[in-house]
Amino acid sequence: MGGTVTVTDGKLTAAAVLPVVMRGRLAVVAVLASLVVLLLGVRYAGDSGPGRTDARIGEAAYGVGAPWWHLAHATDFLGDPGGALLLLTAGVIGCLRARRTRAAVLLLAGPGLAVGVTRLLKPLAARTINGDDNLAFPSGHTAFLTAFALALALLAAGRSGLGPTSGTVLALAAASAAGALMGWAQVATGAHYPTDTVGGCCTALAVVPAVAWAVDRVADARHPHKG
Repeated sequence: MGGTVTVTDGKLTAAAVLPVVMRGRLAVVAVLASLVVLLLGVRYAGDSGPGRTDARIGEAAYGVGAPWWHLAHATDFLGDPGGALLLLTAGVIGCLRARRTRAAVLLLAGPGLAVGVTRLLKPLAARTINGDDNLAFPSGHTAFLTAFALALALLAAGRSGLGPTSGTVLALAAASAAGALMGWAQVATGAHYPTDTVGGCCTALAVVPAVAWAVDRVADARHPHKG
């Protein structure tokens, strides 16, 4: 994460956390992801059991034996407060050591707001699992790890100077891999239905690009420099 600069609209600014060449494509991704969350939320609103798709996938993933059970629990820990704090601390320290303040802000705000949105959506969807007190949709654990991976991928794409296609592919691949891993862990441990994890992943895809854009806008507005 080097201290590179970019020139945008005649202004010399610190490296953007949302590469300009990727903004249009990630905006489309964010809109589509928001629609998926909305549709799934409406479809499963008020449910207390798995849908047909959930049942089929859950049957294959739930109750795995060792060593997969240990891997599922280890992955689940990364979405718990303790595990999330470890990941965020390591990421932020790395950004600050590289003098990438706005990158550190993104690593904190992106996953944090993604999880916050899931908490706001859960009572609206009112889908439950393992009892009426356990709101399920969308998965906050999945949203966190997806958002963290997506934020890292955006920073990597910007530092490497990737084009719009390769940069977007990297971002979506990282987010999808992290979302799939945490989603599997949530289903394997019985914490969520598969569609809950899809909702969590899509929540991150909708939130993080918007947060990255906002971080760049605020940072550039506070520290404008003529090019």
